[in-house]
Amino acid sequence: MTLSWPNHFLTLEEWDALPEAEGVRLELAEGLVVMSPMPLSWHQRAVMRLGYRVDEQLPPALTALTEVEVVASASPPTVRVPDVSVTRSHIVEHNPPRLPAADVLLAAEVLSDGTRRVDRVLKFSEYADAGIPQYWIVDLGEHTSLTAYVLVDGDYELSGEHTGTAELDVAGHRVTVDLDALTRR
Repeated sequence: MTLSWPNHFLTLEEWDALPEAEGVRLELAEGLVVMSPMPLSWHQRAVMRLGYRVDEQLPPALTALTEVEVVASASPPTVRVPDVSVTRSHIVEHNPPRLPAADVLLAAEVLSDGTRRVDRVLKFSEYADAGIPQYWIVDLGEHTSLTAYVLVDGDYELSGEHTGTAELDVAGHRVTVDLDALTRR
């Protein structure tokens, strides 16, 4: 099967009109369609567990979501899909198709083959430029680790490097994450 994609920079309206693509993850980077393979099961399990563990510890006014589109920039349009995002619950009640970056309090990416550089460099700068207050990078290597950043004067600053059990701040609320449990059977 041959996929046919526009041969120009897309607008958000054109992005909305694209057909569903099975078996791949699509994002929009400065108007360009970016395609990557769907994450493998180990990655998906870790994302689901991280999202659940964060969400269950947040107050009712906040919620964690997995794999929701976030508009990091409207012009040129950049739409990313963080593995886990935290936003205010009242926003989710409206069931938006995507979240503007201004509504995202935390974006978290779980590294996988093929996305390491994008997550550590490109998304790192895009999320900072978009004003997302917190960014986490989870590495499922030999010892699962989480590197946490907080936005200070428009740039991310390291707020902690964690292995084992991590005590983290999410929008002013303490959250505990057993990082090894993200990959344990």
